[in-house]
Amino acid sequence: MATVRNAKGFTLIELAIVLVIIGIIIGAVLKGQDLIENARHKKFANTVKQFEVLSWGFLDRKGYFPGDSDKDGKIDGNVNSDLTTTGRFLDPPSTNSITLGSYTFYVWLGNDGTKNIIAVTKNATPDVFEDAELAYMEAFDTSIDGTAVGTDGRVRAATAATITSANWFATVTSAQVTGNWTTTTKALIYYFDRK
Repeated sequence: MATVRNAKGFTLIELAIVLVIIGIIIGAVLKGQDLIENARHKKFANTVKQFEVLSWGFLDRKGYFPGDSDKDGKIDGNVNSDLTTTGRFLDPPSTNSITLGSYTFYVWLGNDGTKNIIAVTKNATPDVFEDAELAYMEAFDTSIDGTAVGTDGRVRAATAATITSANWFATVTSAQVTGNWTTTTKALIYYFDRK
């Protein structure tokens, strides 16, 4: 029997090394996608908080919240005009929308009848959030309250909200009672000035 000289091919060790490298690359890509999604969640939370900062800045300058037309401490009027014109900010928001990837959310200021709120919806006529959109709401809830429970703390889930889109104004009509962010949720409600 003759031996084959100069046989071409890969050894099992070489194939194993290549498979390990491919596994590392796939793991890095998956982790990278997760990091990108987490960065979008943080950007969402920070952008919503910018509306809170604008509201407090307006209060410092004018002595009342934007949209508090009768100056009774409750937001119940034209938030849009107060933030974009009356507040005389150097760089006022030109829109109340937040676009992150393929998702667009809208930020509204208003009240629940007694307390001021910042509301977030997926459009000007509140519709239920999809699962991927709920991840943004849960991330915001966790950033404020430490947990993603829709009935406790300063961030709540609402199954209904009334929106006046031209004024960037919202009122809440009912709070969700399940304790979890579900696909019946139509708005995130953030009690930014008191609990």
